[in-house]
Amino acid sequence: MAGRGRAPGWMVGLLLVGLVGLVGCGGGGAQDRVAGDVQRVLDRRAAAVRDGSETAFVATEVPDSVTAGERTAARAEFGNLRAVPLADWSYRVTGVRRSGDRATADAQLRYRVEGYDKAPVVTARTLSLTRADGRWYVAADRPAEDAAEQLWEQGAVVAVRGERSLVLGVGRTRDELRGYAALADRAVPAVREAWGGDWSGRVVVLVPKSLEGMAGLLGAPASGYRGIAAVTTGEAGGSAKAPADRIIVNPDAYGVLGAFGRQVVLTHETTHVATRSSTSAATPLWLSEGYADWVGYRGTGRSATQAAPELARAVAEGRLPAALPEDADFGFDGDAGALARAYEGGWLACRLIAERWGEVRLGEFYRAVGAHEKRAGAVEAGMREVLGTTPEEFTGLWRAYVRDRLG
Repeated sequence: MAGRGRAPGWMVGLLLVGLVGLVGCGGGGAQDRVAGDVQRVLDRRAAAVRDGSETAFVATEVPDSVTAGERTAARAEFGNLRAVPLADWSYRVTGVRRSGDRATADAQLRYRVEGYDKAPVVTARTLSLTRADGRWYVAADRPAEDAAEQLWEQGAVVAVRGERSLVLGVGRTRDELRGYAALADRAVPAVREAWGGDWSGRVVVLVPKSLEGMAGLLGAPASGYRGIAAVTTGEAGGSAKAPADRIIVNPDAYGVLGAFGRQVVLTHETTHVATRSSTSAATPLWLSEGYADWVGYRGTGRSATQAAPELARAVAEGRLPAALPEDADFGFDGDAGALARAYEGGWLACRLIAERWGEVRLGEFYRAVGAHEKRAGAVEAGMREVLGTTPEEFTGLWRAYVRDRLG
């Protein structure tokens, strides 16, 4: 679920287009002044958020004498955000389109959560503005097209701090969120023991009110995540200065799990946080998801048939998989049984490596594959250099392992 790659060459063209939108066709004059005025309004708005000043924040909104109720809504919006521990908040205007006393601005919102984000989270916003009494005011501030919502846009945020976690929720009681924090606090040392200490050792968990809220935070249709208990967002291959990943919970699916399942899910997602900087476009999903499941089940005493019931059923029916799962097998919008078998197959592949070559080698193999820039040849090189085998030989070993453990 993470973004991949780095800025390509054509990004320069996109930035130039943004600048053209900012200054207008004439390249200056009145449009420049409007852009500057809008930036100053947003600077005041950002300062109000950083200072915790509701009065200053509301003052950037359209007066109720111009548009009824706008400032009342602004107070509610500011209140929703109040509990989020912010280290920074700013806007950068990238384009302005004016029509009389109304304007639409494209902007980047940049913010950091205190104690977790080493770099700002950057999200695209579209703002509607109205001019009254010679000044510009914000009439609406919403996600840009195809951009995700922020948690505080879904309601008042409640924040709970664990020893190693920060849980932010909407529509959830403080006691519920403490339960998430306790599970996350147990997940962090479990992941550190398996993966090592080359990560922050802290996680941010977002708990929206519903599946629809989760989908809003991902900027995706809810239908694609029905039955998925949680996902992790972040920058694949991100440096130590990248923003902290977010574990986003689907409370509908997560809520039907027992205590054991909930712990496995949060440990799985915490593993994605820990391994993010070593995960790249070269990493196949059978490895990244299989490794996260391996850490999640590690030390629990669960047998292969208990942890891989769908694949066990397939083997019993004579449907032994011919090859390791492909990335396409992990799609959330396909057959639920096929998705489960993909996860279980990846888990058994990592379990095989841990048992045959050792847990340390499994981690080394993961890092070796992720160190490649491209998928082609990455797994082959990792298997050759770390495991002393080939993909063909490993597939044969894996098929025999699946048959022996699940047959």
